[in-house]
Amino acid sequence: NQGFSEIQDLTVVGGGPAGIAASIYAARKGLKVSLIVEKMGGQVADTVGIENMISMSKTTGLELTKDLGTHLDDYDVSVRELQRVASIERGDLMSIKLASGEVISSKSTIIATGAAWKKLGIRGEDENIGRGVAFCPHCEGPFFKGKKVLVIGGGNSGLEAALDLCGIVEHVTILEFLPKLSGDQVLVDQIASRSNIDIITNAACQEIHSFNQKVDSVSYIDRSSEAKHTISASGVFVQIGLVPNSQFVRDLVDVNAFGEIIVNEKGETSVEGIFACGDVTTVPYKQISIAIGDGAKASIAAAEYLQKLPISAENVAR
Repeated sequence: NQGFSEIQDLTVVGGGPAGIAASIYAARKGLKVSLIVEKMGGQVADTVGIENMISMSKTTGLELTKDLGTHLDDYDVSVRELQRVASIERGDLMSIKLASGEVISSKSTIIATGAAWKKLGIRGEDENIGRGVAFCPHCEGPFFKGKKVLVIGGGNSGLEAALDLCGIVEHVTILEFLPKLSGDQVLVDQIASRSNIDIITNAACQEIHSFNQKVDSVSYIDRSSEAKHTISASGVFVQIGLVPNSQFVRDLVDVNAFGEIIVNEKGETSVEGIFACGDVTTVPYKQISIAIGDGAKASIAAAEYLQKLPISAENVAR
């Protein structure tokens, strides 16, 4: 791997599917590429089962993370693992400052830092991830075929999850903290038309219970009566939102109300030379396969940008 003493053509921030795809595409074009990784694989590393990754019938998050890393190792990419980017400054060159104090100079940057699922923060949640607690209905819904599941959250993401799941599982119960569902009315109407979806509002979830290392129930308090209830379920899908990992560039590039980096169809941000891809952006549908394609697209766009840079002391062909 190259060192960081030289000016990089492209620095990719984030080691999930989008960031690794971007790095590989850039390296294949002969660019000097650096990759800053806080956690190799990103969210994928925490996903237990994956059955919607096209070209492979079934894999796990750990296996896919290993495969992504193996593919990355085929190319000359400078990798800094267990490193976090503190800030990026845009000048004649990008100054990418790591939390360690190291500074990387780069002609262009791709931000692929992904997003984190919001958690409930209750007992039994973290320890049962992969044992019944899930965050992605598209990825993990089929594992609960014919079973009873809960969806926590009555916003658009929760209602969409319930609608996705109700065709697979035996029964879906939505638990919503507020007195009524907060999703779009068209989704609320769709929910009402499904015979195997129930709704419980004013529900403050207290604990996720398990038996033999598998989720079996959730206890909650009815906020209107303060009565405590327990409901049985094999799966709990937490759908209370995503937090884009964009904090370190929110003063640099344009973001929307949710903190997602606003990009165009090429992955270009509001700042020339800075691109973004994957779950950290406004691109819809947060899926592994979409993130991989998004990373490839942003990398091609970055390569096109570099080709058009004026000749200067920093940009003389090697």
